[in-house]
Amino acid sequence: MSIRERLSGNEAVATAMRQINPDVMSAFPITPSTEIPHIFSSFVANGQVDTEFIPVESEHSAMSAAIGAEAAGARSLTATSSCGLALMWEVLYVAASNRLAIALALVNRTLSGPININCDHSDSMGARDSGWIQIYSENNQEVYDNFVQAYRIAEHPSVRLPIMICQDGFITSAAVENIELLEDREVKEFVGEYCPDSYLLNSKQPLAVGPYAVSAYCMEAKRAQLEALKNAKQVTLDVAKEFAALSGREYGLFEEYRLADADYAMVIIGSAAGTAKDAVDQLRAEGKKVGLLKIRLFRPFPGEEIAAALQNARVIACMDRTESFNAQCGPLGAEVKSALFNARLMPVVINYVYGLGGRDVTVESITSVYADLIKIDQTNDAGEIYRYLSLRE
Repeated sequence: MSIRERLSGNEAVATAMRQINPDVMSAFPITPSTEIPHIFSSFVANGQVDTEFIPVESEHSAMSAAIGAEAAGARSLTATSSCGLALMWEVLYVAASNRLAIALALVNRTLSGPININCDHSDSMGARDSGWIQIYSENNQEVYDNFVQAYRIAEHPSVRLPIMICQDGFITSAAVENIELLEDREVKEFVGEYCPDSYLLNSKQPLAVGPYAVSAYCMEAKRAQLEALKNAKQVTLDVAKEFAALSGREYGLFEEYRLADADYAMVIIGSAAGTAKDAVDQLRAEGKKVGLLKIRLFRPFPGEEIAAALQNARVIACMDRTESFNAQCGPLGAEVKSALFNARLMPVVINYVYGLGGRDVTVESITSVYADLIKIDQTNDAGEIYRYLSLRE
């Protein structure tokens, strides 16, 4: 039986953490994710969980402590944002290469500079190639549901990799929405107890974690890590199917919104997808064949499936909430273009940079993107393929 609640995105994540009752949480505060460990520490203090909470001196230490705890056999997690994730950079790679199923609640916030505390995806997109699974959330319900599913994906025997559950800073993390929670018992049974096959504190099975890899073995380790990441795609679908049976809420690798017959498609990540859906509905009412593809799983990138979903689109807009500074495309644009090329599909693809530093995304601004796509198709002139949206010239 579902429980109806009104929670912010941060409260929703902290609630999922409480229901999971992990063994160790190490954390250091940074806006706008500070509220997550703050709330969770109250659960620890009140005896609602028996988690060992470790306050540390930096985000690098937070991830290092999570790595040590996970390697020792404890289900571990942390939360951070922006520069906090950047300070973890070195040890993000250590966590992934050591195949440690740590969960990280990332509240997306722009990386300085210029100094800014609002939402964009420069933090998580900068870490996209660190070997972590990355799942993005549109709203508070999704970030709760995604976190409940996180350990089932990360701890699967064919995966065993860390997982990053992302939500947009302030836009969802601080905004209160109506959501449906599962009962504590249901979450606990769904996630299950953590019983790793091997861990440092198992005296019967001596183990080294993170040993030096000489040249004869380093590439093979990376290839094995890649295979595990690829496996995460099917595991994500399998876990989502079980979650749907429990909750009635269905998730996939991505969401297709009025896309099947769309001539003009937008590919987007995060909270702006909700705004884009309103724009799609408005334009559909005017008879325009527009659609939306919202990415949920970004790492591993489901390229074949996305290419198949976009195969009927004539003009596509890839929406990047970060800047790659290559003057060609953003991270999402690069992935989508690669997927389309590999599938021998050649629609016109325009890359938009939008929402940097918390710049508002409105129905009107999204509608203007679709207007651009329609004009490109009518004139057969793509013009500038790398554009900024809602920029004050």
